[in-house]
Amino acid sequence: MRHCDVYTVASKDIVFESFDGEAVVLDLSTGKYFGFSDSGSGVWQALSSGVGVQAIAEASAIEAADLEGFISRLLEFGLLAPADTPGLPMPNDIVSALAAAREPLSVDVHDDLADLIVVDPIHEVEEPLGWPAVKPAN
Repeated sequence: MRHCDVYTVASKDIVFESFDGEAVVLDLSTGKYFGFSDSGSGVWQALSSGVGVQAIAEASAIEAADLEGFISRLLEFGLLAPADTPGLPMPNDIVSALAAAREPLSVDVHDDLADLIVVDPIHEVEEPLGWPAVKPAN
């Protein structure tokens, strides 16, 4: 059961990009990455940009129970956290993407590259040294 209307990306370790309307989300702390159906990509883009759940429901043909279940999964995966801000209006491009979506809401979890992502030295940047930061020998 959903307890709020607006969500935000859960932490700075959650990074995401959209490629031709398909969202890919990466959790740098666990190395897991997440792929979405076309409707899931649209909902992720809306939620991660501060659009309220009510606005998503009103602007799409997604059933309330399906939307609730999808958000619950994103919360379980640690991708979203409740926000204490007012919801933003739904952007027209996301409305169009959701109208054109043909797949039901879904998110897939992948951890096949987790070991490589977690130990990637690019993420071991130390401020203000930058990368590569040479650590002194003990």
